[in-house]
Amino acid sequence: MSSQLAARLRDGDLSAAPAVLNLVENRSPAKREAIAELLRGVSPAALGGEAPGHVVGITGPPGAGKSTLLSALVAEWRARGLSVAVLAVDPSSKRTGGALLGDRARIVYDPEDRGVFIRSTAAGTRLGGLAPSTRAAASALAAAFDIVVIETVGVGQSETEVAEVADTVAVIVQPGSGDALQFLKSGIMEVPDVLVVTKADLGQVALRARRDLTAALRSLGARDTPVVAVSSVPPLSGIDALADALAAHRAGLDVAQRRVAARRAGALADFIAEHGDAGLRALGGRRAAARLLAEQDPAADIPTLLSVLEREAHA
Repeated sequence: MSSQLAARLRDGDLSAAPAVLNLVENRSPAKREAIAELLRGVSPAALGGEAPGHVVGITGPPGAGKSTLLSALVAEWRARGLSVAVLAVDPSSKRTGGALLGDRARIVYDPEDRGVFIRSTAAGTRLGGLAPSTRAAASALAAAFDIVVIETVGVGQSETEVAEVADTVAVIVQPGSGDALQFLKSGIMEVPDVLVVTKADLGQVALRARRDLTAALRSLGARDTPVVAVSSVPPLSGIDALADALAAHRAGLDVAQRRVAARRAGALADFIAEHGDAGLRALGGRRAAARLLAEQDPAADIPTLLSVLEREAHA
């Protein structure tokens, strides 16, 4: 089944997406080899290079307008003829363990459009961070979809986690909040690839936010990081410019280098999630683990790298 799913993705079969998500979200030990088989089937070795899809991370504090923006951005991408998968990582319900906010309900799209796939995923115990299945899902879907979006509820840790997975990270802020300035000053996140100021229809307050962010980026030496002001309510503005900025970042990116780093970070994250601090100590710490991963084949998939870490920890 896993090899068949991988073959469908390699062939560009978008209808495989629900089955792929159902598989990678099953974290039972019995499914571990099936997930590994799927990821091997969409690895650089199987594809003859990196997966062609553009993995875009969208993050920012609650209330910044991410879902409204994504609705407009998905429509813009579809108008350009691009297929889009959205993995919306929500905080978990303490009662059910499921996704609390349910972005499938908040992101507006045509449910009959087979070029769009949206799935809300609960973050589990990692509030605001990536769900355990997110990395695997993004890696798999990038083999078939033109755009794979990972949307997180930004509360600090998610900014660094999504940066480990995405090719391009866009941080969304609303005018007057000061959120992005605080993030940049505190060092919670690295400089984002694109900064987006929402609610540009507010006029001067949005323009002031854009100027402040541009100045802050310049002070950090990130003069080339674009700051795009958008309005996601009619009449829409800036959505095409944002899509262009995201595409421009991808065009200038060393995708292979970014993906190698993502797979190694993913393997380490999966190892720590499964074995905890004791497992990390058995490897000699995070730096030792990173050195071990750096010695591996750059094309190695996450399950292979995870196996390397586990063998070393038990040696």
